[in-house]
Amino acid sequence: MPPTPARREPLTRARVLAAAVALADAEGIEAVSMRRVAERLDVVPMALYKHIGDKEDLLDGMVDAVIADFRTAEGMPQNADWRTGFVALVLGARAALGMHPWARRVIETRTRRTSAVLGHMEALTRILLDGGLSPDLAHHAMHALGNRIWGFSPELFDDDPGHAAGARAESTAPAPDPAAYPSILAIAADARARRPDATSCDEDFEFGFALDLILDGIERARSTGWTSPC
Repeated sequence: MPPTPARREPLTRARVLAAAVALADAEGIEAVSMRRVAERLDVVPMALYKHIGDKEDLLDGMVDAVIADFRTAEGMPQNADWRTGFVALVLGARAALGMHPWARRVIETRTRRTSAVLGHMEALTRILLDGGLSPDLAHHAMHALGNRIWGFSPELFDDDPGHAAGARAESTAPAPDPAAYPSILAIAADARARRPDATSCDEDFEFGFALDLILDGIERARSTGWTSPC
């Protein structure tokens, strides 16, 4: 009798998303396409459409898969203050993003609130409400925190080449004259003096500094019974 052929593992949405995440981790988000994901799974691209609606659904699912890696605040001591639990959950999100450098860019482009996205927001909001913040203050606190709840700071400019939108033609505009920006130069000189071996800002420190600054203000508002004017 000829040997029985090995049974192929059934294709599922979870397997497709895991393959897409692995591809993005290895080659960057630009490498992710239905065809490339299908190749990793050794199936034809059309087989994916039983589990994935389109490329946007694929990206939504990849974000959900990353969110599943966020550490939760479960197991925190019952007497822990709201801030301790909140910071633990946000830093868990930041740790997960550190394992998937492409995820920040994809999160910033998402417009659909999936169950995973809402679940993370629910967990953070519950911490605020259980910590004594009014629904009014919790609402405005979440607005103030913005993208920081996902573990990254909203930066005006990003010097990381991994976040580049693509190659750009050389500009024909005149180059800025550094002497015209003495305040920026003063800050840059001070930063170089403090960290002479650094080639860029300490992003973890900057994230933590901004998070603490915002949470200090939220705690002050909570303790004084702040309410919005409208």
